[in-house]
Amino acid sequence: MIKTFITSFKLKNTYRTNSIIYSIKQLPIIRKILPNSLYKNRGIKILATIISILYEIISIFIGKIIYMAAMILGVLSWYNMKQADVFIHIFTFLTLCGGILNTYMLNPTKDKYYAIILMNINAREYGLSNYYCQLLKVIIGFLPFTILFGMMVGIPLWIQIALPFFIVAIKLIVMNYSIYNFRKNNKVANENLPTKLVWGFVGICLLMAYGLPAINVTITQIIFLFVFTFSIILGVYSLVRIHNFNDYRKMYRQILTEPNIYRQEKKTEAEVIKNATLKQIELDRSYTSNKSDFAYFHDLFVKRHRKILTQAVKKQAVAILIVFIAIIIGIEVNTEFKNKINELLMISLPYFVFIMYCLNRSSSVTQAMFMNCDHSMLTYRIYRTPKVILGMFKERLKTLIVINLLPSTIIGVGFAILLYLTGGTDNQLNYVVLIVSIITMSIFFSVHYLVMYYLLQPYNVNTEMKSSTYKVVQGITYFVCWYMIQIQLPTLSFGIATIIFCVVYSLISLFIAYKYAPKTFKLRL
Repeated sequence: MIKTFITSFKLKNTYRTNSIIYSIKQLPIIRKILPNSLYKNRGIKILATIISILYEIISIFIGKIIYMAAMILGVLSWYNMKQADVFIHIFTFLTLCGGILNTYMLNPTKDKYYAIILMNINAREYGLSNYYCQLLKVIIGFLPFTILFGMMVGIPLWIQIALPFFIVAIKLIVMNYSIYNFRKNNKVANENLPTKLVWGFVGICLLMAYGLPAINVTITQIIFLFVFTFSIILGVYSLVRIHNFNDYRKMYRQILTEPNIYRQEKKTEAEVIKNATLKQIELDRSYTSNKSDFAYFHDLFVKRHRKILTQAVKKQAVAILIVFIAIIIGIEVNTEFKNKINELLMISLPYFVFIMYCLNRSSSVTQAMFMNCDHSMLTYRIYRTPKVILGMFKERLKTLIVINLLPSTIIGVGFAILLYLTGGTDNQLNYVVLIVSIITMSIFFSVHYLVMYYLLQPYNVNTEMKSSTYKVVQGITYFVCWYMIQIQLPTLSFGIATIIFCVVYSLISLFIAYKYAPKTFKLRL
């Protein structure tokens, strides 16, 4: 098994190294300087290998600290309860979410496909060795931060050490159930395509994680001890069952058939997404439009793809309304919680930069536009003319803004109402700024992603994302939005600054898009 793991590591490292070199060659200016023979250069390959190894080491820790800081430590101030109990409570329910959403073993990846399907490596040895490695990385990655953050909020040392092992136990239990289900029904679930039942379970866990502390209900340390002990016992049992399972090749053949790894008879991951969206397209011939030119073409596209474009937004709106109702109930039941919400609303507007980033659907919508429209239309010369590109850009911008306005308007108006119900504010302008700034953030992200799409068009003819620059801009956008969580400024000053920035940025971006999009909006090879 150790030899198999070493082989799999070399394979993964080679794939990642070549991907790094490819990404470097995609950067503007640099790609014109570097030759295609770069893949043969030993020095460059060593450098890329070092970067790959450093990435592997950093990835063990960076995701964990961001997750715990943003999802747990960052929200403890919302509650008027003992921080140690709230920390344990939220951590427990989020672990249940993570356990069912990410098993590691059932994640269909290219390195699994290469090793098991193409290279015919022993599926059991490959799956188990990499699975055990991932579980070990969970313990190593989480342990320093459960101890650090646990000490900050006053959690006993034994719980600080127990938390990473609790995560591993939950993942083992979920994986064992997946194997049991495979034995019984001869079907295995692809964890990248969660079912409605899974999303329902995750939604309930999130509601209990953040909702129960609002009404002064949490998992106590004694309850956690029983939950942890039971989980460890079940986890050990699951580990034995997982280790003794022998039909890994049969199981992997089910989940590794969808991604296309450079083979024509297989479907690419992008095509899987595209085929899934095709089922949601409405081909009703009765659809028509009273518009003309670009507006007519785009209007028909929106009507036929309305499920893809608006379904997720409607679900967001419903979830947001449920959260607001829960908060309103909480402030009516608990006076201290009411006062705390009022204080938070007056200083936590920067949080909503990250929240609006997460809720905004522009990235997914532009992907749908490419897969279901531009992928084919860009092959026609007339579709690449400046007049058509700019005309479609204008119509799409209107649609994106309208789509994203639904959840943002509910959030803006909802928090203004919450501000009023929790005691209000001395400056009535805060109500206006709260609503307008959140709506402006939504418009900002709509403009930002559409401009990125037209200036950097990241997809190739096989509908695969190949633009390194696009990924870099995406990463910078994420980290800037996440950094805003750390800022606490008065609603009025931050809100006005946000509105001004979003308006100025949007105007400049639109000017750049109108000037350069006709040159940059094209199919990648």
